[in-house]
Order: sequence, then structure tokens, then C-alpha cells
Amino acid sequence: MTEPHTVPPEGTPPTVPQLDIRAAEPLAGDSPPSTGGFADRPPGYPSALVWLRAGILRDWRGVLGAFVATWFYLPVALLLAFWGGLSFAVAGLFAGAFGTDDQVPQVLRDAPLIGSLLEAFLSRSGGVLGGVVGFVVGFLIGFLAVLVLPWLGTTGDPFALVTGLVGTVVAAALIGVLYTLYRVLLEPRLLVVSGARQPSRREYARLRPVLDDCARRLGLPAVPRLLMEDDPVLSNARTYARHVVVTTAVLSEPEDEVAALLSHELVHWRTGDEITSAFVRGVGLPLTLAHALPTWLMRTFPHPATNFVVFLFFWPVLLTMRYVVLPLHARDVRAAEYRADLGAVLTGHVDGMRRVLERRLSFETGRSGWDEAVCATHPPHELRLDALDRASVAGVPAGADEQAPVTAERLFGHSGPVGTRRTWLLVGVLMLAACVGTGGLGVVQWAFFRPQAAVDGYFSALADRDSDAALGFLADQSGVTDRKLLAQLLRGKGYQPPTDVEISELERDGDSATATVAYRLAGERRTAGVTLRRDDRATAVLFHGWQLSGGLVPLDAPIAGPGVRLNGVELPGVSEGPPLVLLPGSYTATGPSSALSETPTETVAVGPGQGAATLQLAPVLKPAAIEAVEARVRAWLDECAKQTVVAPPGCPFRYYGSSTAQKVTWKILEYPRLAVELTGPATAQVATPYETQGKVQVSGTTTYFGTSSPFTDEDALTVAGVATADGDNVTFRPAAN
Repeated sequence: MTEPHTVPPEGTPPTVPQLDIRAAEPLAGDSPPSTGGFADRPPGYPSALVWLRAGILRDWRGVLGAFVATWFYLPVALLLAFWGGLSFAVAGLFAGAFGTDDQVPQVLRDAPLIGSLLEAFLSRSGGVLGGVVGFVVGFLIGFLAVLVLPWLGTTGDPFALVTGLVGTVVAAALIGVLYTLYRVLLEPRLLVVSGARQPSRREYARLRPVLDDCARRLGLPAVPRLLMEDDPVLSNARTYARHVVVTTAVLSEPEDEVAALLSHELVHWRTGDEITSAFVRGVGLPLTLAHALPTWLMRTFPHPATNFVVFLFFWPVLLTMRYVVLPLHARDVRAAEYRADLGAVLTGHVDGMRRVLERRLSFETGRSGWDEAVCATHPPHELRLDALDRASVAGVPAGADEQAPVTAERLFGHSGPVGTRRTWLLVGVLMLAACVGTGGLGVVQWAFFRPQAAVDGYFSALADRDSDAALGFLADQSGVTDRKLLAQLLRGKGYQPPTDVEISELERDGDSATATVAYRLAGERRTAGVTLRRDDRATAVLFHGWQLSGGLVPLDAPIAGPGVRLNGVELPGVSEGPPLVLLPGSYTATGPSSALSETPTETVAVGPGQGAATLQLAPVLKPAAIEAVEARVRAWLDECAKQTVVAPPGCPFRYYGSSTAQKVTWKILEYPRLAVELTGPATAQVATPYETQGKVQVSGTTTYFGTSSPFTDEDALTVAGVATADGDNVTFRPAAN
């Protein structure tokens, strides 16, 4: 039995209980209530989990409204839509006022009656019409931009869009659950901070018997913790998850009305309406916090000017809460109010509830901006009176089966366990499958789609001499102009891929990574930094691999054309356009050869990340080419010496003593030693150094005044000209004297 609570004798100072909020006292014959974080929770639920679940899952419309308004940035969308509409409206106003004549087709302008009417209409309303159209277009553009822009990066990846939405839903639900637990577990402290206190002995003796009696009539074995708020003017009450707060003004109300009021609040407590509201607030927590500031300012400074300034700064938040979140949440709130009013029917205090409603007593008010906004969505008192009258007269709630009376079972329903054994088994199997599937996907991602996997695959493709596979690991393949030529170069005999490849270090920063790769190329141990970026495209809709940035090295070849080969593949001639690009590896370069020159083989080592590869093929003179040139020159000199004229034409010598000399003979005493310098793969410049000049002798007779006299003279012999390779032979063209 609960000990009776009496008012102390006059003159005895009242004893106010210490502010220690614990579990509610049980009714007579009940077992002691449980203590802990969920003490004072309503009965009828097998566990606290069932209680929380029932409240959280009740109002899906309110949760949806809070989720969309908060997590899709609806206030920001409204703000941008307004400014976008205003900007477009100004532009449309001027465009419509000054540019409508050009927009009307000439056929309509020339039409009788219609043309003049249309011209008059546009001249007087074109600016307004343009402004209206501009505002509508700008509003839609600004509104949709905020909703669409965060998801533009996932347009090409449906899985990323789905995972993004799922992640957003999970984050919102998790925040909602955590906020609900915060409100429930810390509810005593939060109420104390907001001004609630323990009732005095007089207040306890006045209200607790009425509360116990109403609970018995509702079939409740326990009651919530009773707290008081000092307000001698307004008769208000508010039910929370584990407490009911009553103002001191309620003490002056008739007992029947107090009983009706407490019956109403007990139904709210038993059905867990506060849990529902807390979860909706938690899902939209950022919006709820943003809404709390303007509502606090308007409550603290109740003045039209203050309200105007607050609305001017916070109108997107206020409008979103008022016209999106609260209307969707209002359906559950109104149903809860109608249901709570039926508590007075079960407890037999219909008349008291009717008098409360008829006097328009606002017996529920808010302690925050959210509470006030929710209370504003309560159904009108006239409709509540109408529903109360129908229920009290017919014995059933409005809209229910007329044969079914209003009972606690129909009012509160039945809260079963969290789930059956089969349900838990199914949940366990699904969770196990999800864990295994997620783990398997993680293993696949780790094994085949890491940055290391891209680097390994790239060098493995080079080792297999597969150019197409190697190019598949590159992010940019625009430099490849001839894939067939690149494939031939890798398959050529002179190609050697990088070997002993090791990734010594890898640093990742978001969607980019840098790998330090050590490898052996052309007999040398080298190290290079390879930059990678995450592929935007998804493999099998799930996995995002990595691609190498760069990887293609341009070839700078000053000599290109016929005879220039890499790995036995002839390179194309020099032309305008992008240069030839190579994949990493060692290439064997050979150049053209002729009867005059030969090009030594050169090894070109191309490393990953290298700026450019330089091919310096320099032809050299063949040792036999000098002898061949000298032989050609000697044969030419011998032909010149056979001539019997003073100045053999095209020859490098002549006699200057007399132009009338007769019986002239030439003799090469000493052939010059030539200097041959290549000017190209098939041409060479031939010259005679001063110290290796040859000697030529000329002899003959001269006639002077009818007398003939013999002469002999010697002169230096030099040769200059151009030697040219003609197939396997060498030709010589002397320079012009």
C-alpha cells in the first residue's frame, strides 16, 4: 500500500523532497519498480527495447519529412531559390519590357486585330509577364540546384548513388536513435535545467492520489514521475518519456478537471508519444537546432519588430519547419491527441475534459520552440469535443466499430516482444550474410582494386609485352596515336621490360595516391614515383580500381625516317602532330647504313614517370669508305692526268706558265691524302688538308719567237668535293673550280 500523503499542520514548514529523481513508486499491490536508466518507463512493454521501437517506428511520415527537409538541405534550397527567382525576375522584367517586340513572329504582328491586341498586351504587361516567368524559372533552378548538385558526381555510377542514399539514411537513423536515447536517459536532468522541480508535500498530496486513481482506471500498474513547474497563471501539463510536468496553476482547478487532465497525460505516457517526437527531432537534428534559435528569440523577446527581424534572417528554416516537417508530423500528433482524450472516457472524467476543452484551456504547452510548434498542430478544440462526445455517448471512438467499447486494450494495443525466434533467426542469417558478403567484397577490393594492384598489373602487362593491357591501367591514353605500332614495339626482339619490380612505399590521399617503385632496367637499379588516381568508373557496379597518371613517355628522335628502327620496327618519318609515345622498358634502336656510313646500335631506357626519351642515332664513317673515296678520287685524277691540255676541264690542276704550250703531259707525283666528313647517312664532304696535299707534274714545250723550248713544272695538288653512297658503291663529285 502507498502511504497516504497529508497536508502538514498549519504553522509547520512544508518539507520539500530533495531533488532526487528515481523510479516511480508502485501502486498498491505492485512489485517495486525497476531502477536504472529506463526507470519510470510506462508498463505494458516486455522491455525497454520494445518501448523504444514502438515509439520510433510509429510516425513514418514525420520521420520522412524531417529526413528530407534536413538531409536534402531544404532551407538552403529555399534560400537559393528565392535569390535565384529574384535575380531572374529582375532580368525578365527588363527583358520583357524592352525586348518583346522582337519576340513576336511577323505573321502574328501583321494579323488583323490579333496583332494589335497582342502588341498592346505585350507593351503594357510584357515586363510583368517576363518578371513572373523569370521568377518561376529562377526559383526552380535555384531550388533544384541544391537538391541535385550533391549527387552530380554519382550520375555515371548508380551504385555510388544508392550507397550514398543508404549512407545518408543510416546516418539520419543513427543520429535519431542516439538523440532519442539522450532525451530518455538524461530526461531528469534536462527537465531540472529547464525549471521543473520535485513537488512539495502539499502538491504531492493534492495530485498523487488523483494520478494513482486515473492510472488504476486505465489499468496502469505504475505512474510516471510527477514534477512541478512554478506558473500560477497558466494551467498546463506536459508528458515526457518518463515524467509528467504540471504547473502550479493546476492545483486551483476542480478535481474532476485535474483528473481529466492527468488521464490525458497518462495516455500520452503509456503510448510513448514523446519517443516518437524525440526520434523525429533526432532525424532532423540539424534543422531542429537551427529552428531552436529563432523560436527562442521570439519567445524571449515577444515583440512584432523582433519577430520581423528574426523571420527576416531565419525564414527558410521557419518555413521549412512549418510547412514541411510539422504538417507531416501533425497527423500522428493529432491522432495522439484524440487518443489521449479518450483516456478521460475510460477514467469516467468526460465532463471534466469537456469543461477543459470548452474553456479553451491550453493545458499542453511547450518548453521549447519544437514543443510550441507541435502544440500548434493540435486539432481544434471543437473537433476534439465532437470526438469526445461521440466516444462518450456511443462508447466507441470516432470512426471505430460501433459495437466495440473503449477499453484499455483497444486504446493501448498490445506490445509484443521485439521479435519471435524465427524472426531473430532470420535477422541473424541476414546479418551473417551481410557480414560475409561485405567481408568478401572487402577481400576482392583489397586483392584486385588497391593502388598496389594497379601498379602490379601495369608492370605485369609490360612483362607480358601486352600493350593493350598496359594501356588499360593508364588514366590518359590520348597520346597514343598508333596502338598497332606500340604493340609491335613491345613484341620486338630488342624490347626488355622492367624487372624486379617492388613497391617500396605508397601514400594515399583521398582519391589520389603516390607509389615509390624500385625496378631494374638496362642493367641498372632505378627508383621512380608513380602517381595514381581512383577510377571514376566502377567494375561490376561495386569496385573502383586505380589508374596510373602518365605512364606514356614521348620519344624525342632527331633522326627519323627510312632506316631508323626500334626493336626492328621502322619508325615513321618526322611529321607535324603529337610525338611517338613509348611504354616503360628498354628499346634497341638502330639507324640507316650505306656504303659511306653505319649507325651504331643504341639502347633507349624509358622509365615510368620520365619526362621524355631521347634517341641520339649518330651515323659514323665506315673505315672502308675512306679507301673507297680515295680510290674514286685517284681514278678521277688519273683520268685528268691523261689529258694533254694546259687546263684539263673539271680537274683540280692547270699550267699557268703559257697558254700556248704544246705536247703537254701531266703526271701525278703524289696523291693527296683526303679528309672525309659525313654530312648525312649517304653523303660526305671531301677535302684535302694542307699538310697532306699531293703533287702534280706538268711537262711540254713552249714556242717563243719561233724557238721551241721544253719545260717541266710541279705544283701542289688539292681535291675537294662530295662523296655520295650509291647503293654499295661510292661516287665522287668534285667541287667547282
